[in-house]
Amino acid sequence: MERLLRYFLQRFIRRGAITFTAANGEKFTCGDGTGSPVFARFMTTDAERRVLRNPELALGEIYMDGHFVVENGSIADALAILMDQPEVLPRWAKLQWCLRYLGRHLRQFNWRGRSKNNVAHHYDLDGRLYSLFLDADKQYSCAYFEQPGTTLDDAQLAKKRHVTAKLLVRPADRVLDIGCGWGGLGLYIAETTGAHVTGVTLSTEQLQVSNARAAEKNLTGSVKFLLEDYRDIPGPFDRIVSVGMFEHVGVDFYDTYFERCAELLTDDGVMLLHSIGRSEGPDVTNPWIAKYIFPGGYIPALSEVMPSIERAGLLVCDIEILRLHYAETLKAWRERFMARREEAVQLYDERFARMWEFYLACSEMAFRKQNLMNFQVQLTKRQGVVPMTRDYLALEEAKLRRAELSKQPRLQMAGE
Repeated sequence: MERLLRYFLQRFIRRGAITFTAANGEKFTCGDGTGSPVFARFMTTDAERRVLRNPELALGEIYMDGHFVVENGSIADALAILMDQPEVLPRWAKLQWCLRYLGRHLRQFNWRGRSKNNVAHHYDLDGRLYSLFLDADKQYSCAYFEQPGTTLDDAQLAKKRHVTAKLLVRPADRVLDIGCGWGGLGLYIAETTGAHVTGVTLSTEQLQVSNARAAEKNLTGSVKFLLEDYRDIPGPFDRIVSVGMFEHVGVDFYDTYFERCAELLTDDGVMLLHSIGRSEGPDVTNPWIAKYIFPGGYIPALSEVMPSIERAGLLVCDIEILRLHYAETLKAWRERFMARREEAVQLYDERFARMWEFYLACSEMAFRKQNLMNFQVQLTKRQGVVPMTRDYLALEEAKLRRAELSKQPRLQMAGE
């Protein structure tokens, strides 16, 4: 088995420096020797067999099970090498990719019941888990790093500001937040603009937290969160925003999604879609991610999204590509998670902590080394709704910054 493993890995790994120790104790090195060396060990021959048989699925599984151990460096360091090769997939795994591609519509057919179960699998985990690595506002999507060295909390605030600026929200506007998470964006929009916000989620855990936060901020009169499918919410709305939810829609429901948004949006309304995307063409979801992290999830190429937007009669006013922002977000999440890893073990177990560590590391490297990015698409139903140039963004963000400052509690001097 060691000879077979050596043969295939040395032909796949052409860049970097990674030394493997096989289960029989034999060592072999792959790559061109550049960069910091990484040392990893296969603990069993079964682990070697599995990674040769189905590398995309098995690597994460054998790491979770403790049968693949990184002895010098971290799993992130190992994945940085493995995901930075001339070929994205090992040649022996391409037939499996073709079979997955042929079956991708079945795996992404997210009807209402399936969508709810998919959401529960990931988002209804113990809320304390997300507190280990997210920012204080629990933003679980790509942050916006305006400058190098920006903290995660500041970058997430900048993301909310950037998104809201593109929506051009007016006081008393009716705003729909599709996939509202733990409510942070909806609460931000209501606080800074005076709009009325409706957030919808399929996660009972997120719903409880969102409504509790609205009550704490005395915003229940202007913000409401509902356990509702986007396909069932009544309208109309002046503004629609969706951040980090479109990845769960599924390719067969893109027409449904945009047609429903067009029905809900007023004639002079504005919509902003923020999603992870692929810089290349259509693909399939990594099988390990689909099995353990995001069942039913899929990251679309823009070429898959644009035809559905056109068929829905929506006009594309602006597209912005955020390239390495999510890589930096995931790096911050991974470092924060690793600093509190033992708490995750106490919440679940060691295998779960390894799973989450692998998830954050492989996701980061997919953005840093491969073809993933984020896109923001601004949509309207007719011409002339948004300004002709992007100059308005700076003005809107400055206005929102002033609103943020006005909402901060005033410091009192002693004796006041």
